[in-house]
Amino acid sequence: MYDMAKIWVEGGSGGNGCISFRREAHVPRGGPDGGDGGHGGNVVLVCDASKRDLGALKGSKHFRGGRGQHGEGSNRHGGQGEEREILVPAGTQAEATDGSLVDLVEIGQRAVVAHGGRGGHGNKRFATSTRQAPRFAENGTGGEEGWIELRLKLLADVGLIGLPNAGKSSLLGRLTRAAPKVADYPFTTLSPVLGTIEGEDRQAIVADIPGLIEGAADGAGLGHEFLAHVERCAMLVHLVELAPLEGDPLANYEAVRAELSSYGAGLEWLPELVLLSKRDLLPAEEVEVALAEWRERLGERGLGVIAVSSATGEGLEDLRARILSALPGTAVARPEAAPDGPMEFEAEHRVYRPAGEGGYSVEQEEDGAFRIVGRGVELLFERHDIGNEEALAYLEQRLNEIGVVAALRAAGFEPGNEVRVGEQEFELYP
Repeated sequence: MYDMAKIWVEGGSGGNGCISFRREAHVPRGGPDGGDGGHGGNVVLVCDASKRDLGALKGSKHFRGGRGQHGEGSNRHGGQGEEREILVPAGTQAEATDGSLVDLVEIGQRAVVAHGGRGGHGNKRFATSTRQAPRFAENGTGGEEGWIELRLKLLADVGLIGLPNAGKSSLLGRLTRAAPKVADYPFTTLSPVLGTIEGEDRQAIVADIPGLIEGAADGAGLGHEFLAHVERCAMLVHLVELAPLEGDPLANYEAVRAELSSYGAGLEWLPELVLLSKRDLLPAEEVEVALAEWRERLGERGLGVIAVSSATGEGLEDLRARILSALPGTAVARPEAAPDGPMEFEAEHRVYRPAGEGGYSVEQEEDGAFRIVGRGVELLFERHDIGNEEALAYLEQRLNEIGVVAALRAAGFEPGNEVRVGEQEFELYP
């Protein structure tokens, strides 16, 4: 089972705006009619019922959204880039390129992990009463990009935990219709297996978590990968062998509890039902003595103690009833996906206004040039061709309006000094 994957995602670039003027017979001074470029396509994770793990993403590492089409004359906007969908199983978590956390738990749920770039405005957008024939337009911007890690955490109500060879796979096979691998040696189960307990008015999904060993919380064996699947469970069923081949039942129990506590994520606080397994290997009198000792030892902690045998089926009906009654009456609340509506073309040109005092900063570099730092200002220059005199004049106007020119002068700037924004350098004569 592949429960981790690392992939490169890149939103599509936006299309460029068009520089065009209406030219028709008998239509004097037709004016600008350049259309906007289309937005780039997003990269989207989609929760799909056909997926069980992240194995399909092992070979495909790079996913890119489609590029937006360029605008055209006659006010024709460019088409939006095609979205790139990545199908993942329910329970997948990721961190998007913008730092937001994604948790897909419902079939059909969608989450954007890399937004496409914005399409540039055509010259029609920049026409004003004093600038009636603008000969510049905006370029489209690049999409978000970066490596993201996907991690699968099973959506189960109950987690079967315990040391290797405690009997978890045999128990899951008897409780549900699952068919896990069962053998007389430890570490038979190498990846979590799911099964379903059917009740009269509800179901319970049970996950067989591969055997934990000492140091699992620190990554020993596949400890971190296995413990991660326990995080979503509403309760734990902790199997302890009554007559283990190695160690003492109590010491084995405490060893697993220590790993839950060391891992964190609140696993040690989950409701726990202790299950004394393989009761058929001991006389009935000894089993009753062990049950009394464990109940006295645990006291009010947890959901109680039961002795069962997967071989004979003894105690399994009581176990089913305990599990179904202990679970919440309704499913644990899951985060809902934010609706992702289609992008709309903007009604007017965007205003890049810094957010408070931290919107931009001006600093003088060692060679005397002045650098303007701030995402809004950098994006403004990214979208315009500073080789175009009209575009440069428009940029100067915007820098005046948002206070950048005043900040430059306060820093010692004089007309003709070199100014740098991102990777662009130019001389400014405000």
